[in-house]
Amino acid sequence: MDEFKQTWEVICDYCKNEITDVAYKTWISRIEPVSLDFEKGIATIMAPNDFHRQTLTKFYLSLLTKAFKDVFGADIKVNITVPEDNDNQQQQQQEKDIENGDYEYTFDTFIVGSSNNFAHAAAQAVAANPANAYNPLFIYGNSGLGKTHLLKAIGNEIKKNNENANILYVRGDEFANEIIDAIRTSKTKEFREKYRFADVFLVDDVQFIGGKDATQEEFFHTFNSLYEAKSQIVLTSDRPPKEIKTLEDRIRSRFESGLIADIQPPDFEIRVAIIKRKAELLGIVIPDEICNYIAQKLKSNIRQLEGVVKKLKAKNMLSGEKINMSSAQDTISDILNSDVPPQITVENIIEEVARTYGVEPEDIRSLKSRKASLSNARHIAIYITRNLTNLVVKQIGDEFGGRHYSTVLHSINHVEELMKKDLKVKETVEDIIKNIRDR
Repeated sequence: MDEFKQTWEVICDYCKNEITDVAYKTWISRIEPVSLDFEKGIATIMAPNDFHRQTLTKFYLSLLTKAFKDVFGADIKVNITVPEDNDNQQQQQQEKDIENGDYEYTFDTFIVGSSNNFAHAAAQAVAANPANAYNPLFIYGNSGLGKTHLLKAIGNEIKKNNENANILYVRGDEFANEIIDAIRTSKTKEFREKYRFADVFLVDDVQFIGGKDATQEEFFHTFNSLYEAKSQIVLTSDRPPKEIKTLEDRIRSRFESGLIADIQPPDFEIRVAIIKRKAELLGIVIPDEICNYIAQKLKSNIRQLEGVVKKLKAKNMLSGEKINMSSAQDTISDILNSDVPPQITVENIIEEVARTYGVEPEDIRSLKSRKASLSNARHIAIYITRNLTNLVVKQIGDEFGGRHYSTVLHSINHVEELMKKDLKVKETVEDIIKNIRDR
């Protein structure tokens, strides 16, 4: 089962690059790996309920089947079960949440070098003495360099020392979505009770709260309540606070009031050490010349290095393929190809604009609503679509409820003029574009 968990991570990585982030989180991320019989060519996975299984079968079964075939080069039948089908089996779940103990993310498994030693030391200090060392601690750096690892390592270390500690981990976009749902369903009291009584508040990719007024308002008061209660706050971002232009000044000043630590891309020696450490954790041996080759080819993303090792392990386990230079070259090629950002779609753009302005995606497309706030969001979505896609004006109009091309041109010109006159609008649009590209 543990080996299938590692294999399942490779399948999940494949699916992430084929569908939207929302679709992945809603349907694929909630699947649990159960068993894989490579000889019989059957993979069994578990959906949380029958409705989920029906949706997977109808819309995502072909994707999952293709993922197994492309990853392992063999036809594997995907069997989807639900908990009711497995009452006599011990439920297995890949633990990804801090509260449940994702013990892959510890300080022991984090490779330290000149590119990250300051952030690592700060994280250890926070874990050893919560709320008394550095509060808040703000860690920033490009994607795939270990920010999430340090964030979760802090939570795991504190939990190990105090099993009663209330540790909350959330991504910035998830926090934004939760507050929007809480406002819509009149459950802001429950939302506040969840977050304002945490002993440790860990926020990953906090840049995604930028530009969202209701989210920033709630985050500001949550931050203040936790800080005054002597709770530890740790934040990560892809950039320092001063470069998140759509953050309110009062929030930016809170972020800058603690310690700010950056993580840079690892040097060659650290990349080799990461590869060897990951191989050791997975119980495989990768020859030095292959470790060096991988480290030379993948220079800026630790997640890619780990992905290569995981995939080499999966190929070796399932098909008996030996770990040699040829398999390493093929695996690196697979990883690089899978890391090519998918084409930006109108759906991606509308989702991010809707999150920023606290509206529903379908309302942005609709021809009915003419509220000022919604019209503004629609104008910006149209402007960004024109800039990030190859769609012509008429096609953009079709995507937004069948609007006439003159209406599309008006929206584009309107936003261009606003950006010239209003710095806040310009920064908001630029942040939305950056978030869309980062996703």
